Amino acid sequence: MYHRMGQRKLGRTSSHRIALMRNQAVSLLTHGAIVTTLAKCKELRRFVEPLITLAKEDNLARRRRAKRDIQDWGLINHLFTEIGPRYLTRPGGYTRIVRLPERTRDAAPIARIELVEE
Repeated sequence: MYHRMGQRKLGRTSSHRIALMRNQAVSLLTHGAIVTTLAKCKELRRFVEPLITLAKEDNLARRRRAKRDIQDWGLINHLFTEIGPRYLTRPGGYTRIVRLPERTRDAAPIARIELVEE
């Protein structure tokens, strides 16, 4: 049995994959929604939702923990003052993945990941 197999590798080295997730998380938190492949969307959801849960309570230790993944203090401030308090009553599921038509050139499954409005 293949329990707890970990994450999708996305054809990248571990450092490249971490950098990709950090960059996409910054884009998602800045713009509210991004369009990318379905596999990246599913992996990004696992990366961003703990950050939003962290931002529900605002203190210095949690801000420093968020700083490990997001290198921009301005975005961390936005996360803790606007995005985190928006989901105080929601126990999880802060993102939504909507499938889009396949990409024309290589038929890759494309999806839009967005923050749920509440």
